[in-house]
Amino acid sequence: MASIPHYVSGTAGRKYLTEDETLFRDSVRQFARETISPLVREMDEHQKMDVSLIRQLFELGLMGMEIPEAYGGSSGTFFEVILAVEEISAVDPSVGVLVDVQNTLVINALLRWGTDEQKQRYLPRMAKEWVGAYALSEAASGSDAFALQARAEKKDDQYVLNGQKLWITNGKEAELFIVFATVDPAAGYKGIHAFLVEKSFPGFTLGKKEDKLGIRASSTCEVVLEDCKVPATNLLGEAGKGYKIAIETLNEGRIGIGAQMLGLAQGAWNHAARYAKERKQFGKPIADFQAIQFQLAELAVDIEAARLMVYNAARLKDAKLDFLKEAAMTKYFASQVAERVASQAVEVFGGYGFVKDYPVEKLFRDSKIGKIYEGTSNMQLATIAKMVM
Repeated sequence: MASIPHYVSGTAGRKYLTEDETLFRDSVRQFARETISPLVREMDEHQKMDVSLIRQLFELGLMGMEIPEAYGGSSGTFFEVILAVEEISAVDPSVGVLVDVQNTLVINALLRWGTDEQKQRYLPRMAKEWVGAYALSEAASGSDAFALQARAEKKDDQYVLNGQKLWITNGKEAELFIVFATVDPAAGYKGIHAFLVEKSFPGFTLGKKEDKLGIRASSTCEVVLEDCKVPATNLLGEAGKGYKIAIETLNEGRIGIGAQMLGLAQGAWNHAARYAKERKQFGKPIADFQAIQFQLAELAVDIEAARLMVYNAARLKDAKLDFLKEAAMTKYFASQVAERVASQAVEVFGGYGFVKDYPVEKLFRDSKIGKIYEGTSNMQLATIAKMVM
């Protein structure tokens, strides 16, 4: 019989983590508050991730957490990835999604479907220096993820890719892209292949970088493929099984987005609670008024419920148990909570919450994307409905 983990209390009296997980979480939290926090506003205004920060993320092992030590990684768990994304996102969700996409989508796909040669070639770089990106979406292929227009044609010992990909997170920083394209449109989703495409491959170029509402330091770019030549050895997984890679990887990625939204909500709540104790009206802190107390109490309940859902889905994944329904619920609920908490935090700050000098304005802008990417709220509800009906 497996031993029962010994859980210890966190800073808020929670007992969800082992001692090692608590130490890991606290170290990431300290790094986020001391190193990331001073950079947040400048990165948001300039819409650019700080290069030295990316380097530090690699040095701390946060960009290759599940990569085995044999390839230079940390040999960590999926749950540790989720903890890191949560704590970083409490300070800046832009950095949180950089870490999330790297670990839950790109590295996850390489670990599960990469050949030994592909792992040996790419995982050491992903652990130490290369950022990855996941190129699935297109202009006509969003929620209908497999209505792909990008084409791949086999020619001798290589594939030639043509098409455009949109909304590619990490596009500006990435050196390796997992690109999905159709070899046989008549075969429908069974004609989709997945490819490991390096930024330096002939015919690969970055297009427009999007000017976004939120998570502005996180790059979101167009990818243009014009007779892009990809070695046949860079086919990821089996031919025609790209759809399987996309679906199963995104299921795990949704837990990561749930963690990002959870962290955002906790960060916004922390700012609101702290400000409520400092801001005085009618001769006393506004935190002494029951109206403010009840608002913060209700939000705290929402955050705790979201945390339980995120942690449960991550534990199920690590235990190799089914988690499809839980991932969809987690992503749906956490994104709802993040927007609600961030919006209320702006109101607690009053007029100050509406200006960029205070942090909740940014978190409110950042929260909106949670309902959109890696599966809209409606798509999550459709999945949940199928599972529970």
